[in-house]
Amino acid sequence: MADQILIREDRDAAERVQKALVRDGVNLLFGSRIQEVRKEGEEKVIRLEYGGDPIELRVSEILVGAGRAPNVQGLNLEAVGVEYDERKGVRVNDYLQTTNRRIYAAGDICFPYKFTHTADALARIVVRNTLFPGQSKSNALTIPWCTYTDPEIARVGLSEKEAETKGVPVTTFKLELSELDRAILDGEDEGFLKVLVKKGTDKILGATLVARHAGEIISEITLAMTSGLGLGKIGKTIHPYPTQAEIVKRASDAYLRTRLTPFVKTIFQKWVAWNR
Repeated sequence: MADQILIREDRDAAERVQKALVRDGVNLLFGSRIQEVRKEGEEKVIRLEYGGDPIELRVSEILVGAGRAPNVQGLNLEAVGVEYDERKGVRVNDYLQTTNRRIYAAGDICFPYKFTHTADALARIVVRNTLFPGQSKSNALTIPWCTYTDPEIARVGLSEKEAETKGVPVTTFKLELSELDRAILDGEDEGFLKVLVKKGTDKILGATLVARHAGEIISEITLAMTSGLGLGKIGKTIHPYPTQAEIVKRASDAYLRTRLTPFVKTIFQKWVAWNR
């Protein structure tokens, strides 16, 4: 029904994966609405509206991404005063306490980001808060995620669209993998890294990476965001050469170059001339 794949991702990133899918022989029909599905012998038939016209597709199998729902039925939560919604799951506060303050919840059953690594982080918060009440909040988490296409899309924090919607002024640094030696050698140079910083600072607000191993590389940026390290600090870290993770350092270098304003350049030139 949508006009692109991966509607929650940066459009530039989705387009890179889309091109890869098409190159691999996948036929994508955007803006289509399914009218009917039926079986005829061994074939499955899908009747849909595409581009304003009705068409039929005859296929051997149909795969559907049906999504997930929280498994709250049969737990008798009402008996212990735990409120829940059949679609959103168990109701919790920022400390992951349910409406019964002696009961906590963690994972997909109570949180909108339904990832295994998020469930692990929430479980750690529950352990801390049951032993030391009120110490850790779930809304303080910086959560990365990865879509395991080929190439992968990994993301953490804000996208450009989200920053625009929220009225957050940002400066964007975008670097192509085609400029990275290791990516060229590996034949995996079709991706890019996009890093958003708060305008006028090096505070990282978000990043999107399209690469063969994007899920492995994004953690460096997540660590910087969690630890309050600016993009400029990453440039002080020596990265092995050649690696694809070097693209994060390249982003830092791109930020540092913006600090060389015409005024600073003039002062620097005079300083060098005076020291000769």
